[in-house]
Amino acid sequence: MSEDTSGRAGPFPRPVAPTLPGSAPPAERHPAAADRPDPADLYAALDLGTNSCRMLIAQPKGNQLHVVDSFSKSVQLGQGLEVSGRLGRASMARAVGALKICRKKLDKHRVERMRLVATEACRRATNAAEFIALVKRDTGLELEIIQPEEEARLAVVSCAPLVSTRTEQLLVVDIGGGSTELVWIDLSRVPRPDRPRAIMRLHQGFDHEDTIFPRAKVVDWISIPLGVATLKDMYRDVADDGARFALMSWYFEEQLAEFSPYVDAADQAREGFQIIGTSGTVTTVAASHLGLRRYDRNKVDGLRMTSDQIDSVISQYLALGPEGRRRDPRIGRDRQTLIMSGSAILQALLRAWPTDRLSVADRGLREGLLYAQMSRDGVLEE
Repeated sequence: MSEDTSGRAGPFPRPVAPTLPGSAPPAERHPAAADRPDPADLYAALDLGTNSCRMLIAQPKGNQLHVVDSFSKSVQLGQGLEVSGRLGRASMARAVGALKICRKKLDKHRVERMRLVATEACRRATNAAEFIALVKRDTGLELEIIQPEEEARLAVVSCAPLVSTRTEQLLVVDIGGGSTELVWIDLSRVPRPDRPRAIMRLHQGFDHEDTIFPRAKVVDWISIPLGVATLKDMYRDVADDGARFALMSWYFEEQLAEFSPYVDAADQAREGFQIIGTSGTVTTVAASHLGLRRYDRNKVDGLRMTSDQIDSVISQYLALGPEGRRRDPRIGRDRQTLIMSGSAILQALLRAWPTDRLSVADRGLREGLLYAQMSRDGVLEE
């Protein structure tokens, strides 16, 4: 098993390694005052999703970004959303508690430039405005609910360094807690050395034309309102573990029918085709494949896996059953109840587009938000 290093020298580096749910967080470093970054150089990105609250604070360094601080916590904001259509009181309280920690970190580093976004749970909840007002009142933070296209675009941008210069057709998949974004990109007209950078320029918009640089063409994109948390809730009444997994996977594949490349899927799995998967599901499957009892981002991010290797890991999960998965140290406590719904989505995608070039991305919306802010301000070198 080798790692895909095709894009690691590119303009978007590895950010700080997140902690696998269930493992001990790294000790917080307190640099000497003289070593602290200038607050004027700092940017923050916060992603409040259906399942997790995540934040990065970083500064530009040449054509890279340097992570100064980070935060990640499972808050299960979307718990019960499928049934009630509303965010529950306990869910909102958990999210506000996590956001208070984020506020302390932002104040500690005196960050002024930031984007704080919420995604699918808040897009769907009928009481989202009430929740946004609650967050503002209790934390002083102003959350912005972003639309699916921007969420998809920023996830794509974050994965640019993992794009092989040999890739002509690219599928980026972001499996979230409440939605899954798929973006199909045609790179065949972009000179090979420019392909990762062409992906990064998509932060300007999927249809942005005001550029002298070679363009990556977005053939189609879709945001499916099913993620690991919402899909799990839909089939929670199915008692049999294997039957529940099969139903989730086939139901998700049915939702791909509106994605135009799905119609031509049989013709797409050829040389020059690459899938990049970014999500806790994909990184957990990769860590399980490597047998990591303690998560190591340096071994996971950029790892290339085959369909057979992914199927093998999912088969192991099924054989373990719910109790075995709870005891499996490779999965992590917060991921154990969600790994099968995520695996069902992943297996459905690999049925449609079988490939031996799935690249695992331990990066996503936060990194895309940071890159877009820094690029807009012109503080990253080309």
